[in-house]
Amino acid sequence: MDYIADLHFHSKYSRAVSRDMTIPIIALWAEKKGIDILSTTDWTHPLWFREIREQLEESSQGLYKLKKSFVEKNGGENIQFILSTEVSSIYSQGGRVRRIHNLIFAPSFEIAEKINKEFVKRGVNLASDGRPIMGLTSIQVMELIKSVDNNTFLIPCHAWTPWFSLYGSNSGFDSIKECFGEYEKEIYAVETGLSSDPFMNWQIKELENRTIVSSSDAHSPMKLGREATVFTSLSDKISYNDFIGAFKKDKNSNLKISYTIEFYPEEGKYHFSGHRNCKITQSPEETKRNGFICPVCKRPLTLGVMHRVEVLARDGTDFTKEMAKHNSNGIKWILDPHKKHPPFIKLVPLIEICAESLKSTVASQKSKDLYEKLCCEFGSEFNVLLKATESEITKIAGQKVAEGIGKARKGDIVIKPGFDGEYGVVKIWSEEEKVTSQKEKIVTNKSQLGLDF
Repeated sequence: MDYIADLHFHSKYSRAVSRDMTIPIIALWAEKKGIDILSTTDWTHPLWFREIREQLEESSQGLYKLKKSFVEKNGGENIQFILSTEVSSIYSQGGRVRRIHNLIFAPSFEIAEKINKEFVKRGVNLASDGRPIMGLTSIQVMELIKSVDNNTFLIPCHAWTPWFSLYGSNSGFDSIKECFGEYEKEIYAVETGLSSDPFMNWQIKELENRTIVSSSDAHSPMKLGREATVFTSLSDKISYNDFIGAFKKDKNSNLKISYTIEFYPEEGKYHFSGHRNCKITQSPEETKRNGFICPVCKRPLTLGVMHRVEVLARDGTDFTKEMAKHNSNGIKWILDPHKKHPPFIKLVPLIEICAESLKSTVASQKSKDLYEKLCCEFGSEFNVLLKATESEITKIAGQKVAEGIGKARKGDIVIKPGFDGEYGVVKIWSEEEKVTSQKEKIVTNKSQLGLDF
């Protein structure tokens, strides 16, 4: 049995997060999306911690579900939760300011509560934000959680983001060893983040035998599942330990990671280098040619994830081109040629496809109505994007939407890459296709009027 999991996003108690990010609403949207396993998120925040303890009950070792009273009001009875939360470490090391975000997993509320108390003892203000800022180094964070319980687990978040990550160009490190010291061996997995995909991570030598996971880092319900990790169970009952075993690639684990679902990394906010205010963007090749200084303001550019990956990539890498195959639904699967990592797929969020098909925006009511119609008809967004045939989609939403989903599955799209905090722009139909389509429409109309020539 497959479980789609989104293990990193934020609650209403984090900065710049929708007030709708409550456990019942998150569970409701998980059903709509087709997500099976969610993070409880932000369990370091005292008010949120109290809420999730009141609303959840243990369903199996280290996994939780909504209590019956909340299910009756909102639904979400089949959604399970695991205790994971993001923390922000800002500290000085090696003569540089480091800003590293890490995702912590705990096997129970009791262990999570003990970790919180240890953070407070060290002067961390947990009530300030759902993703607390602390002066503890990554090594100290790892020491703390392991001193509380050895079954805790840590994954570096969005590992390539320039400002807040393990490999970040502006505040990170060049290796896991530099960041985590003797705890390097305890880092079994890293999170891709929106601006990189597994293919990019496979090119890093020290990630060759480590697990690559993906999550949405969502700040609103609609963004849940824009990236996810899919686990396959060998039995009908799963637990916290099974997830940790999957991250560690334990052959005896009841779970294994079968694939990940990715945002197109070009759509991420930091894929290319550039300066947003100066409207300057550069590919890695252009940065090599033109240098790291903005031609407009003469200040250093924010170096993009693509550039950073190339800097740290293994010497003589043979990952020069994606190796891919398509399934019967036209979905492009990208494969690791060395067979050390599971495959992955890249998708465009359904609401974006709906909006472009309707020549509208993702915020428009007609885009939302079409999105709801498709999710209702096929059971979930992931069923629409991954399982429904184009002919089935055509019957419900029309040929244009079916064509858009088909193009997104194949990767037949156009993306203006994101840079320096600005999301990339995805276009399902290129300008040339739009012109051709319009010409065909004119010819058809002339034909219908008896004006063939």
